[in-house]
Parts: sequence; structure tokens; C-alpha cells
Amino acid sequence: MESEDLLEIGRFLKETRKELGYSQKRVADAAGISRLRYHDIEAGRSSARTTTLISIARALDFELVFVPQRWVPAVKALIEPNDFIEADQASVITSENDSLA
Repeated sequence: MESEDLLEIGRFLKETRKELGYSQKRVADAAGISRLRYHDIEAGRSSARTTTLISIARALDFELVFVPQRWVPAVKALIEPNDFIEADQASVITSENDSLA
């Protein structure tokens, strides 16, 4: 994984954690990893196994979902802020370093 991808994931994790008012320790404990390991992932200094990312996502009340690239525009259209979804709850990160928040 490219370092820019790691940084993008880390930024997303940090922003989400802070919005929820969670500490790094709380997320790490819920994900079953050390706080230092979580810190390195959040800082973009370390990659994580898929199972670790799934655990972290669930600790932050998200679900990690893989979407075919050709479906990304449709998914983005579905999660654009509307009456049912708060703007800060809708996020997509693709392998093209493209995010929608």
C-alpha cells in the first residue's frame, strides 16, 4: 500500500475518532490491539491487516465494505448528505485517494 493511502486512512480514522470523542486507547482496546499499534496506523506510519482494519472500523461504528471501482460513483451518489444521513457520517475512501465526506 502506498504511503499516501496509509496517510488518508489514518486521517479518516483520526477525524472519526475525534468526532466520536474516543481516545486512541478506547479504540485500540475495542479493536483488540495496543494503543501504540493503533497510533502508528492512525499516523499513517504502519499498514494494518484487513482483520485489524475491520476491528478498528467496528470500534468506530463503521463497517469496512469492498466495492468494485465501477460502482464507486453510484455508492457516492447513495451516501451524499440528505435528510436521512448526517454529512459527517457519510465517507468513502477509494484506492484513488478520493474521499467524500
